[in-house]
Amino acid sequence: MNRAQYDVAIVGAGLVGLALGVALARAGLAVSIVDRNGIAAGEAPVDGSWDTRVYAVSPGSAEFLRALGAWQRLPGERVEAIEAMQIFGDVDGRLGFSAYELGERALAWIVEHRELNAALVEAMRTQPGIDVVAPCLPVAISWHADGAELRLDDGRVVAARLVAGTDGIHSWVRAQAGMLQEPRPYEQSAVVANFTIERAHRGRAFQWFHGGDGVMAWLPLPGRRMSMVWSAPQELATDLLAAEPKRLAQRVEVQGRAALGKLELITPAARFPLSFLKLPSVVAHRLALVGDAAHGVHPLAGQGLNLGFGDVAALLAVLAGRGAIDDPGAPILLESYARRRAAPVLAMQTATDGLARLFGTPAPWLRGLRNRGMSAVDAIGPLKKLLAQPALR
Repeated sequence: MNRAQYDVAIVGAGLVGLALGVALARAGLAVSIVDRNGIAAGEAPVDGSWDTRVYAVSPGSAEFLRALGAWQRLPGERVEAIEAMQIFGDVDGRLGFSAYELGERALAWIVEHRELNAALVEAMRTQPGIDVVAPCLPVAISWHADGAELRLDDGRVVAARLVAGTDGIHSWVRAQAGMLQEPRPYEQSAVVANFTIERAHRGRAFQWFHGGDGVMAWLPLPGRRMSMVWSAPQELATDLLAAEPKRLAQRVEVQGRAALGKLELITPAARFPLSFLKLPSVVAHRLALVGDAAHGVHPLAGQGLNLGFGDVAALLAVLAGRGAIDDPGAPILLESYARRRAAPVLAMQTATDGLARLFGTPAPWLRGLRNRGMSAVDAIGPLKKLLAQPALR
């Protein structure tokens, strides 16, 4: 039997899994990254095309990625700063945030999935101490007192003192540990697409709450382009995906009150189902769940990936600072990781889930109340700054 031993076996090579691998290897741990698919940087766009899927990376996450050697690998011409954000209620409520007023260079940075993945893959390739076990199909995990063994479909065994599950909201690793709680569907899908715009966005992002039609956000891309994320009820999401490009652009333009003038679709629309996941614990025997495997949040605040990078930073801090505790899977370390992440994740879940429910309720009296509340918050500068800090860091 072909058996390899590691300090940490990471299952799932998405953005969070790659970041965790680089971070832990830089801290001197022997790491394997296991994924059913091959791990590749992908080809750079040669035709000027744009990835449909983009992320709003917070300043705190950007600093962390820079420390990993990934952020500086991003091509500057394909990254755009959000310098201001305007949020509109479903009646007349309004709320605005400004990077200048908050003392920040940007509220967030818009980065394509393709470019961020390529940067993290290159950081991984240049970091000693990481073995890539991919493509391969994990078939079972055996949990033991002093570690775990991950069995692959080709007969190999990856043994580790700690398993990190970074394999998404429908985590196979989580199920293997007997943590059988399923995500709760929002009965919505995020419909995403990119457009050229008639008027310059000037670094502004926009968000509209549309009651029964969900939440739509416009995120600035370099040049006269923007990326749309429309968290729409399933029937509406189906209609949006079926619409002809010109019709889709017109519909998005109308829903966005023509804030950037005429729109033209430049990428096909794509759809991602939305779910909420709150677990009793993100750790178990020899297991730490990280990223979407540990929690699911509504994307209206654009914080899902940032929460995942926050998990990585917390687990790194615990394992790098473990002192005389040699075992990275020791219960005291896993409990420390869980405690570090409990409050920030709960706060973000409570805020995003609460807002999604609040603006999804059609009661007329509640519409007026929630819009007045939004405008009231907008008028109180210190309160806005307090609300913005968790998203920035």
